[in-house]
Amino acid sequence: MVTKDQLYDNLVARYKSKLENELGVKLESENTITTKDYDQFREEMMPLRHSFYERLCKLAGKVFKPDMKPEKRDALVETLGVAHITATPEEAVALGLVLPLFFILIGAGVGIALNTMFFAGVIVLFGLVMIPILNKFPYFLANSWRLQASNQMVQCIFFVVTYMRHTSNLELAIRFAADHLSPPLSLDLKKVVYDVEMGQYDTIQESLEAYLETWKKFNPEFIESLHLIEGSLMEGNEQRRVELLDKSLDVMLTETYEKMLHYAHNLKSPIQTLHMLGVILPILGLVILPLVVSFMEGVRWYHVAVLYDIILPVAVYYLAKTILSTRPTGYGDTDIGATHPELLKQGATLLKIGKFELKASPLAFALVIGGILMLIGLSPVIFHAFAPTQEFCVEFGGDRIFFPAQVSETEGFKLGDCGKNGFALLEYRKSSAKSPDLAGKIIGPYGLGASVVSLFFPLALGLIVSLYFSLRTRNLLEVREKSKRLEQEFATALFQLGNRLADGLPAEAAVGRVAEVMQDTVSGTFFEVVSTNIRKLGLGLQAAIFHPKYGAVALFPSAVIESSMRVLVESIRKGPSIAAHSLQNISRYIKEIHQVNERLRDMMADIVGDITSQINFMAPAIAGIVIGITSMITTILGKLSGQIGKLGSEGVGAGGASISSIATLFGDGIPTYFFQLSVGIYVVEILVILTIMANGIQNGADTLGEQDAIGRNVKRSTILYCAIALIVMLIFNTIANQIVQSK
Repeated sequence: MVTKDQLYDNLVARYKSKLENELGVKLESENTITTKDYDQFREEMMPLRHSFYERLCKLAGKVFKPDMKPEKRDALVETLGVAHITATPEEAVALGLVLPLFFILIGAGVGIALNTMFFAGVIVLFGLVMIPILNKFPYFLANSWRLQASNQMVQCIFFVVTYMRHTSNLELAIRFAADHLSPPLSLDLKKVVYDVEMGQYDTIQESLEAYLETWKKFNPEFIESLHLIEGSLMEGNEQRRVELLDKSLDVMLTETYEKMLHYAHNLKSPIQTLHMLGVILPILGLVILPLVVSFMEGVRWYHVAVLYDIILPVAVYYLAKTILSTRPTGYGDTDIGATHPELLKQGATLLKIGKFELKASPLAFALVIGGILMLIGLSPVIFHAFAPTQEFCVEFGGDRIFFPAQVSETEGFKLGDCGKNGFALLEYRKSSAKSPDLAGKIIGPYGLGASVVSLFFPLALGLIVSLYFSLRTRNLLEVREKSKRLEQEFATALFQLGNRLADGLPAEAAVGRVAEVMQDTVSGTFFEVVSTNIRKLGLGLQAAIFHPKYGAVALFPSAVIESSMRVLVESIRKGPSIAAHSLQNISRYIKEIHQVNERLRDMMADIVGDITSQINFMAPAIAGIVIGITSMITTILGKLSGQIGKLGSEGVGAGGASISSIATLFGDGIPTYFFQLSVGIYVVEILVILTIMANGIQNGADTLGEQDAIGRNVKRSTILYCAIALIVMLIFNTIANQIVQSK
């Protein structure tokens, strides 16, 4: 017997086939969203990495289309849907095979062309490692999306509850929350509404229920809160309806606190592991590395650079992101750059004298400053390339302090070229290695002067990163800090405004009264702007608050403030008593959310403090000391090798040959110049990673706070590293010279 559903499906298939024949095109599935508005919104709001990943998937899908098991395909469809990736599961799997194969072929080509197995092996290894990473990358994007979205869920429930207290309409409440949240949760909520508009679901409840299925394993309290909100729609009793709305926000706040409490307790062990594997062991390994390299002829400085500047940072960053991916729903500051993109377009103010302001692009200014310092840091290599026979010496205890010296283009610098008490600034030597690629070649620079100058390179790199982020976020932070001060006072201001409305005052007069009572405060300034717009510009209440140029909200871009004022404007139409009650409840909600956030910050203070101490002192100090020790070891081994070689050349017969063979045991070693460049770059990278880690634990997905913290921490800690490395290098090299010369 044929059921009604089967008849319906047959009817739809028949008409769909008829339309396809008449139109000459294949119709898309009815579940596909095709509105231009949604597509445009998605393109504007999706992160750059998502769109780039989609394009790569599309390209890989044209090359190869693998077969997939149904269960794996279904899981990947859900994952890609969570991250709003339009690529198909087959295209995502194809990328995980095509791109690594491309790198493996490049590695084989490099090995054949350059006759070097090291870089070829690194590229091939990179390609092999990319296979599991790319296969898990959709899940990483989905987890990242969930982390950012869950960070906004407390605000989401707050906005929905705030709206539904005065207007019991779930669809309008979802729209209200979507308009006042920043991506990614705003994109999720707008898609919920679009699904209803496109007919994919008949009601907003059905669309919302389908969306909540994606959070069942990750955030049950968010689902419970929204179910309570949906339940309030069925309540005929007003008091019971309001109690359910209040309960939904209480559930969200309570569960958030409990989950963050467990997260904080379980976080200590992973943080210690990250600290040991990412900071302590790699940096302490640098102490032994110069000795190992000196007795292993095949190891070069670029081997150290690949290990410390590529492999280790990638491993530490992956471990940090893994730890952050387990962070539950929390709290965090909003990125006003996402909600107010016009603020990002403003140039950074570099100089301000009266009304004159010098503005420039943060990136251009950072690159100019950093480029100059990088040229200084690379000057030993550049100078030697143009003048290979020129050297500069520094002599202590003589008539000359700084003087030029001539060295052999084939022999390089020799011991004694700069006098008994002097040392070369560059010190390019003739290699003692027996390998064909180095035998008889001039290598370096080994000089103390070159080592000191090399510190300008990590300093330049650190300043480029810090200046760019600091200048880029300066204006945004000033605006956000002003808005945050207003949010802290806003609960009290809203309560007073609600009381004035309850007394029967018109909203226009009540705003002016609150401005007088709270003068000399940020809240007083906000309401004074509203009152002035009404009295002097003749604007209505809504225009006085939301006018794009003169409105008070334009001066204080905050989702909490804007949503509260929207509720005021909409509820005042239903009468001053309803508006007063709404504002008083909003005041209570803001205080409750603030109290929970403060408790969560206190809970995370110890862990964040430990990471901050590593950023501000431990990592740069240990690395700076290690560079000084490395410089001393390299100097001692170089001096001993030169002196032993000189004795061997002056010796007679078998004795001289034996002494010369001892000199070859020390090898060339890695010049401190290149060693410091590798370590300096690693220090900057690990500072950025640790800062991202600390900000992610404390604030969640707060892009603006992360960039500001990177700007502050990298500048301060890089300068500290360079200062400590310089001092220790000079002291230890002085000691090394005295030790060698006394023998």
